[in-house]
Amino acid sequence: MSRPRTCQVREAAVVASVVAGFAVLHRLGTSYGATHEERRSMLPGDDIVRHPQTVATHARTIDAPPEAVWPWLVQVGWHRAGWYTPRWVDVLLFPDNLPSAPRLLEGFSHLAVGDFVPDGPPVSECGFVVRDVSPGRRLVLHSTTHLPLSWRRRGRRVSWTWTFVLSPVAGGRATRLVFRWRARTYPWWLTAGVHAAIVPADLVMSRAMLRGLARRATSHTGRAPRLTTTGQEVGIRQPTGVEQ
Repeated sequence: MSRPRTCQVREAAVVASVVAGFAVLHRLGTSYGATHEERRSMLPGDDIVRHPQTVATHARTIDAPPEAVWPWLVQVGWHRAGWYTPRWVDVLLFPDNLPSAPRLLEGFSHLAVGDFVPDGPPVSECGFVVRDVSPGRRLVLHSTTHLPLSWRRRGRRVSWTWTFVLSPVAGGRATRLVFRWRARTYPWWLTAGVHAAIVPADLVMSRAMLRGLARRATSHTGRAPRLTTTGQEVGIRQPTGVEQ
């Protein structure tokens, strides 16, 4: 085989490997941990972004009942409890973030429809609005602000939902947590960027968030907190030794 022909074959192999690798990352970035049925099922909040260009569904079984998982979920947010991602992720990508909380925090045990969950400094005006909440069962967040403020002023748009659904499994001793995000973006190059960068990165981010949440919920000692009808916890015990 001639040298030019050999080079062409090698280049084609490299391109094919890159494309295949990206396809795998993209697939995992939209479906890691979720079953086929979970990916296809309708979830609360799916009607908010009616024609999404991007949908990702992730899931994890947590060895703790929903009432023990919920207090950790409801306190998420910027300069609240964080998003339970590893500290190196925050330092590298989000240097303004505080470390994710290793314990349940006072004052962040309740969310209601219409509440604002910040996801950046106040100057960014970035965050989620609570669209649906049922303590111990589901939390639906919606954002139109997850773009730089200057971009939004120039007509760039995003509509983004985060849905968390908690279902008891193993006779109520464990929780199946399904997390789905749906997004519609404008213009086209922003949508292309979501698929090229955000979706593959979500394999790391969402997996780390669910893992961090699970570690905290399963480290909770003693009886799980009892939820009132408004989502307030009764008899919270502070956990120890939670890994970052």
